[in-house]
Amino acid sequence: MNLSVWSRGTARRRLLAGLAALAVLPAAACSGVQGGKDAAGSKYPTRAVQFTVPFAAGGSSDLISRAVAKAAEKPLGQSIVITNKAGANGAVGDKEVLATSPDGYNLALAVKSLFAITPLAVKDPTAIKIDSMEIVATLNQEDYVLVVNGNSPYKTLPDLLKAPTIRYATAGVGTGAQLSQALLFKAANVKATDVPFDGGAPATTALLGNQVEALSASLAETMPQIKAGKLRPLAVFSEKRSTYLPDVPTAKEQGFDVVVDQRRFVIAPTGLPENVSKALESAFTEARKDAAYDKFLKDNYMERWEVSDEDARQHLKDATKQYADLTAKFGLTFGSGK
Repeated sequence: MNLSVWSRGTARRRLLAGLAALAVLPAAACSGVQGGKDAAGSKYPTRAVQFTVPFAAGGSSDLISRAVAKAAEKPLGQSIVITNKAGANGAVGDKEVLATSPDGYNLALAVKSLFAITPLAVKDPTAIKIDSMEIVATLNQEDYVLVVNGNSPYKTLPDLLKAPTIRYATAGVGTGAQLSQALLFKAANVKATDVPFDGGAPATTALLGNQVEALSASLAETMPQIKAGKLRPLAVFSEKRSTYLPDVPTAKEQGFDVVVDQRRFVIAPTGLPENVSKALESAFTEARKDAAYDKFLKDNYMERWEVSDEDARQHLKDATKQYADLTAKFGLTFGSGK
């Protein structure tokens, strides 16, 4: 079987272009953004905190960033200003923030896939290292579900895997949605072809329009259509069944050891003064208790992921090795595809 994992054409070129653009970012300009002598002093914060979301507005990462930032403003005592700076699966915005002064006035959202999956698709000598950032707070886990069109003849995962060929939609290069399907179909020894789209929303639209046979996407992107009967869930790629889809078995339960999810957390440049680090940790701890934030998570089918800095780093390192080992085991390739 010849399965090309990573998308051909536009999606890959966009990711490569985004990473290349980082090389020309003026370091001096980045380090001078919102710096201040008061950072290491006893008073923090004395002005607004900048929060970079390294993805486009309107997606899951943007929405959760805005929800937690709003909840953190009161305990922090200052406003938190959201700025979207998309590119390279989060690398563009995150690198820019990590190049600023460690004064607590520049934070960013980061995602697990940037560290554990993207490096499998694109070799970036300037990639962010897991130990080269401060993890201010961990936020959520978002599960992926494999779905087919509600009118599809495939009622179960075994049914789908008996298809002579499968075209599956992907939401972009280096994403968990893409990797989960690639690993599954390779493990099942099924002839499958990835069809790239620029994000989960257009990929879902393609499945609804029967342009492809299957799609792995987040619950937030698929649950409304699942509830309406327009999409049919066949498997979830989490370690255990989702609380939002308790009747849908995991891929692992169905004989395929494929566990892929997305996790999000807040980062800052290394070297934060102790008082700043404690203030931020306290503010986000209180934010996660906020009723409106809790409602946001439930309304968007997201699980909480609230662990220590040490546990978060270990999870990222374990996932990085796990995905690298799986791609090697199944002989997945990372070329441009044909």
